[in-house]
Amino acid sequence: MTAHSDPTALAVFDALFASVAEEMGVTLGRTAHSPNIKERKDYSCAVFDAKGKLVAQAAHIPVHLGAMPMSVEAAMPLAPFAPGDVIILNDPYLGGTHLPDITMVSPVFAKSQLVGYLVSRAHHADVGGMAPGSMPLASELYQEGLIIPPLHLLRRGKRNEEALSLLLRNVRTPDERLGDLDAQLSAHRTGEARLLELVDRYGQRDVARQMVALQDYAERLTRAAIRQIPNGEYAFEDFLDDDGESDDLVPIRLRLRSRGGRLHFDFTGSAPERPTSVNAVAAVTRSAVYYVVRCLLDEDAPTNDGCLRPISLTLPEASVVNATPPRAVSAGNVETSQRIVDVVLGALAKALPDRIPAASAGTMNNVTIGGHDDERDRPFAYYETLGGGAGAGPSDNALSALHTHMTNTMNTPVEALELSYPFRVREYSIRRRSGGSGRNAGGDGLVREYEFVSPAQVTIVGERRKRGAWGLRAGTDGKPGRDTLIEPGGKRRALPSKRSFSVQKGARLRIETPGGGGWGRSRTKTGKKQR
Repeated sequence: MTAHSDPTALAVFDALFASVAEEMGVTLGRTAHSPNIKERKDYSCAVFDAKGKLVAQAAHIPVHLGAMPMSVEAAMPLAPFAPGDVIILNDPYLGGTHLPDITMVSPVFAKSQLVGYLVSRAHHADVGGMAPGSMPLASELYQEGLIIPPLHLLRRGKRNEEALSLLLRNVRTPDERLGDLDAQLSAHRTGEARLLELVDRYGQRDVARQMVALQDYAERLTRAAIRQIPNGEYAFEDFLDDDGESDDLVPIRLRLRSRGGRLHFDFTGSAPERPTSVNAVAAVTRSAVYYVVRCLLDEDAPTNDGCLRPISLTLPEASVVNATPPRAVSAGNVETSQRIVDVVLGALAKALPDRIPAASAGTMNNVTIGGHDDERDRPFAYYETLGGGAGAGPSDNALSALHTHMTNTMNTPVEALELSYPFRVREYSIRRRSGGSGRNAGGDGLVREYEFVSPAQVTIVGERRKRGAWGLRAGTDGKPGRDTLIEPGGKRRALPSKRSFSVQKGARLRIETPGGGGWGRSRTKTGKKQR
C-alpha cells in the first residue's frame, strides 16, 4: 500500500532524516583517530526504518551506501534486538564490501518499540592480513585480513570485550583501530539521540508514516526519471587493464533493458571471477548500478529504498561482478566498482546521448603504506585514494584532480601525512593536459610523489594504466595513468598498476593519475582541447 504525504511534510522529513545521518558523520569524522577517516572522510552513515529499509543517507561514499541494505539484512538473524545493542561486521559475502570497511548496525527503541536502525561504515587503515593496509594482491579472502561475521560488539550497552580483544589482536595498529571503532560508536549515540528527538517531537506513528511516504515518493521520482529513457535494450562493454596476475584484459559486459519505468541490468558475459582481488561481490555491483540510477534524478530527490525498487539485476555467479567465497575482493570494491559505473554510463549514453558524460578517471588509485616508523618507534599502516580527471559532459569542461563516482572522499592534507607517518609528499600537482580533448575537455589527473624516510611495504592498486578513459560524441580519450618508483640513487622503474613491493629509506613513489574523457567534436581546427 502506498503512503502519501503532502509535499511540505515530505521535504521537511527528508531533511530531518538526512540530518540525523549527516550529524552521525560529523561525529565520526571529528572523533576518529586515523587520518583516513578524520581527514579523508572515508566513511558513510545512514538511517533505516524498522523493517530494515533505507530511509535516508548522508552524502558520503556511494560504494558504501548502496551495499548497506545488505549489511542490515545480514544482521537480522541476530534479532530480537534490545536497546543498546550494536552489531559489527565486515564480511563482504555477508553484506560488506571489502574487509577494511567495518560496518556497525544499531537498533533504536522508543519506549520498547523499535523505531529503526542506524548504520555506519568506515574504512579502517588496517585489519590484518598479509600486507599493511589490508589490500594486498591476494587470492583468498583470508589473506586480506580479519573476517568479522555479524556479531554483537555491544549487547544492551555492554561491550563484548572478548570479541574486541580478538579483533585488536589481529591488526597492526590496535590503538588506532580502537579509536576509530569508538568514533563509530559515538556516531551511533549521536544518531540515536537525534532520531529519538524526532520521535518525541512528532510521535512514533507519524515518524514511521513519513519514512514510508518518503520511500514511496522516491520510487515515483525514480520511475519518472526512468521513463525518460526510451524503451529498448542497450549494450556496452569495458575492460579492467588486468587482474594483477596476468596481463589479459578483464571484460565487463552489460545489456541494459528499459521498459515501462523499470530498468534491468544483465551482466551475463562478464569475465569469470579472477584468481586475484579484482573480484566484486554482488553488493558492490548493486551499489555501482544504484549510484548511476540515482544520478539520473534531481539533486534534491530523496535517496532511499524507493530508488531501488524499479531496478533488477542479473549477476552471473562466480563472475568478476558476483564473486563467490573465498575469492579475494578488496580491489573489486575500489576498482571494479568504478568500471561497472563506466559500463552502465556507456549503455545509458546510447539511450540518452545528450545527457551522459564521458568516462572519468575510472580508478581510485589506491596506495597503502606500512611498516615500522623508526622515528616514532611504532608500527604504522596508511591507506589513501587519489583523485583523477572527471569526464566531460554536454554542458561544460570537466573538473580536474578530484574523486569521482564510487569514491567521494577528500584528499589527505600533506601536513597531516607528515605529522603522522614516516614519509613526506614531494609533489602534489595537477597533471596538465592529461584530460581528453573535445568540444568540452576532460578533467586532468594529478601527480602525487612520496618520499620515504623509513623503509616500508607499499601496495598500489590502480586502473586505466593501459587504456585511457573513453570520450563521447567524438571527444578523445583521457591519458592513461602512470606509476614510477625512483630508487635512492635516482634510477627510475616503471611499475604495473597492481603491485606490492618494499621500498628503502630515500626512495620515492610517483603516481600520475588518469585524465577524464572529452565530450563532443572540438570546435578548433587543430583539434586541441579548449579550457
